[in-house]
Amino acid sequence: MRNFIVIVFLFSSTIFYSQLQTLTDDFEGNGTILSWYGGDCGMDNNFLNPYPSGINTSATVLKYIDTGALYPYVAFNGVGNFNLNNNSTFSLKIYVPSNGLIGNQTNQISLKLQNSLLTEPWSTQCEIIKPIVLNQWQTVTFNFASDNFVNFSATSPNPLTRSDFNRVLIQINGENNTSQVVSYIDDFQYIVTNNSIYDNLVWSDEFDGNGPINYLNWFQQTQFPMGNSWFGNEQQHYTNRIDNSNVSNGTLKVVAKREVYTNQGITKQFTSARLNSKFAFKYGRVEVRAKLAEGDGTLPAIWMLGKNINELGAYWQLNGYGAVTWPACGEIDIMEYWGSNEISSAVHHPIEGNLSIDEYTANYQYKNGVTSDFHIYALEWNNERITLSVDGINHLNYEPLIKNQFTWPFDTEQYILLNVAIRPNVPANFIQSTLEIDYVRVYQQTGLGNSIITNERDLVVFPNPVTDQLNLIISESQIGNRATIYSVLGQELNSEILNNKETIIDVSAFPQGIYFVQLVSGNEKNTYKFIKK
Repeated sequence: MRNFIVIVFLFSSTIFYSQLQTLTDDFEGNGTILSWYGGDCGMDNNFLNPYPSGINTSATVLKYIDTGALYPYVAFNGVGNFNLNNNSTFSLKIYVPSNGLIGNQTNQISLKLQNSLLTEPWSTQCEIIKPIVLNQWQTVTFNFASDNFVNFSATSPNPLTRSDFNRVLIQINGENNTSQVVSYIDDFQYIVTNNSIYDNLVWSDEFDGNGPINYLNWFQQTQFPMGNSWFGNEQQHYTNRIDNSNVSNGTLKVVAKREVYTNQGITKQFTSARLNSKFAFKYGRVEVRAKLAEGDGTLPAIWMLGKNINELGAYWQLNGYGAVTWPACGEIDIMEYWGSNEISSAVHHPIEGNLSIDEYTANYQYKNGVTSDFHIYALEWNNERITLSVDGINHLNYEPLIKNQFTWPFDTEQYILLNVAIRPNVPANFIQSTLEIDYVRVYQQTGLGNSIITNERDLVVFPNPVTDQLNLIISESQIGNRATIYSVLGQELNSEILNNKETIIDVSAFPQGIYFVQLVSGNEKNTYKFIKK
């Protein structure tokens, strides 16, 4: 969590260091799509749902109004580029009322991918066209690996080999005509399902009870790592006192406060706590449900370091594992909160050719209510990539093409750190702030292995993450087969025969976490993951 970094890469639509993992918009103020815009059409992305029925009873939707222009569309630009593969899908709900049509047109919807950095973005576009029916809400799914696609240019390669797409256009009932159409769109999603799953809970702290922290799980790091301060000119002493880290009412409190405190011969004006997990692991999923400390100048963090770091006073260094300096050990910032509802994540590693100089890849997402409500901050890490998310919405995917000691020091065990730092810009009226954590859980993969994650063509599970209603869309050949939902512990929670292409399952009573849908077809069993938020 050092913030004196030498080289910084922030993602935007103009830099290609990241591939998007998830984008969603329910047009009710939730999601990660920052802005929609219309071309040659009217658009209202906060319109009262005029047809609350069937699979869509949500309050607001996007209204699309084509008044006869030749090339109407609605669109958005992604923060990063789309990763098109067998596990990559776009989906949305659409309603086209027959009384909103004027002219002779084919009832269809097109999803087009473009490179917004080109002078003529359409010149290398690729699109999928799907038929739609009138006067009902329906879900339309687009998969460039399995659907028929059309390249605008015959010289464009297969879209699965491309990494330059960063814009989505949606067009109703075609183009180059003067027909008119009014339609409504809702619950847009772009999801990439990783090929690895983590279903075995291997370590956790649920922070039950009251009093001091569980010393079997955590070490309170207090020794300055260098000189008389912490990295980034942080202003606090970290202590091992119950005042700064304790458990009460089922949650951990990491408390930063203003007070005069002397330690190691140095007097400071602030105290806090920095916890090291006594558990280290290689590959898996870390899930932390937390309510963040607030106030300018505070920096709550959930992060990880290589177990082999030689930082003075760190738990694993004290136990004889310190072998390399930072950043050669690798650092993963699952969550750093700099204020203004901005959740930041980063992956730190050495710059090519020099193990002592830091280079990092970072991204962020805006999330309301992070200091007043609990949210889930998560990492998924395997031998290919590192993915970071909030409430199941991914915002950073680190996957270097070349993996060596500089780009990928993430092939050894890492441990978890929890802390609240005080920055030099803390205001004079700051008194105290708390990082509150409901649980820390680490999952790894069981012997089921990668083979249980299958091609998404037989089953589409959405929305994912889900709040109340889970939609299962199956192919014609799967009708009559059974779908069963299991918890990560293997408990059967729901089982149904799928008699229609679309089945809606109520999961509102499920606790937050990871679940699996198993689709049974004869002797074949395929499993799909979803997240309940």
